[in-house]
Amino acid sequence: MRAAGFAEPGGPEVLGVQTVDVPGCGPQDVLIRVAHAGVNRPDCIQRAGHYPAPHGASPILGLEVAGEIVAIGDDVTQWSVGDRVAALTPGGGYAEYCIAPAGHCLAVPDDLPLAEAAALPETMFTVWHNVFQRGCAKPGETLLVHGGTSGIGTMAIMLAKAFGMTSIVTCGSDDKCEAALEVGADHAINYKTADFVEEVKRITGGEGADIVLDMVSGDYVPRNLQCLHEGGRHVTIAVLGGAKTSLNMAYLMSRRLVMTGSTLRPRSDRFKTALCAEIAEHVWPLVADGTIRPVMDRSFPLDDAAGAHERMEAGDHIGKIVLDIGAG
Repeated sequence: MRAAGFAEPGGPEVLGVQTVDVPGCGPQDVLIRVAHAGVNRPDCIQRAGHYPAPHGASPILGLEVAGEIVAIGDDVTQWSVGDRVAALTPGGGYAEYCIAPAGHCLAVPDDLPLAEAAALPETMFTVWHNVFQRGCAKPGETLLVHGGTSGIGTMAIMLAKAFGMTSIVTCGSDDKCEAALEVGADHAINYKTADFVEEVKRITGGEGADIVLDMVSGDYVPRNLQCLHEGGRHVTIAVLGGAKTSLNMAYLMSRRLVMTGSTLRPRSDRFKTALCAEIAEHVWPLVADGTIRPVMDRSFPLDDAAGAHERMEAGDHIGKIVLDIGAG
């Protein structure tokens, strides 16, 4: 099969198409003929040599795919050959065929294009776990999201709206702020022209947000804490602005703030299966009825995976970037 890979870590230019063996299907796996694969920031970090694949995972990039099941493992009972699925994968998505644990798959509705289906798993799993499970989000609460037009940001906006929350997002331009509002954000702040801490306080009447979903970390963290209501929750999912910061723990204690965070890829198959089941029950019906559809940026052919990474790293995208692997 054809797959996008690299011999040595580096910039987007190291990506090229290789010929590799089709992966074998384990007893609890399905083999998917990939139509489209989502492109995510961790793919770029892995390509640069800073995010190695977990033990046992495919070294091929790609954490989410959509396509047709062409083989099932001996222990798989919930899927059949020919089913259209979207899947969270431990790796291997930038290829014509990809293995996924059967419990990490979701049935693709007939009216959902596979390109859009491939843009859902990574962001949906990440936002649901971090905002609703770890962040304990409830209807009526206010969520602050940095990177409002990213794949994560747009998914957070849609899920917040679907579950009765108010969303405030930050973006790097007025155009992106407008795009975030069109997706459904209640408020959008251009962090390059306004102090987002002061803007959050103004928007909330001085109360602050209940949850911050942070992809920046670094020196954003103390500022994020100033945006929170007493007893608020700060959830970190990436450290694009740096992994270290300095905190006044007395401030944290006096305002009874909660700090947490997670990474999804290293979690066990059992955890991801349970998370997938919860999403299938509470969120996927909103996909089936059309309430939630991913915000799509651009599709690139597999041969131009480097171009997809260049666009991701330039930060000009709004919504999800996907690779077109095959028919569908």
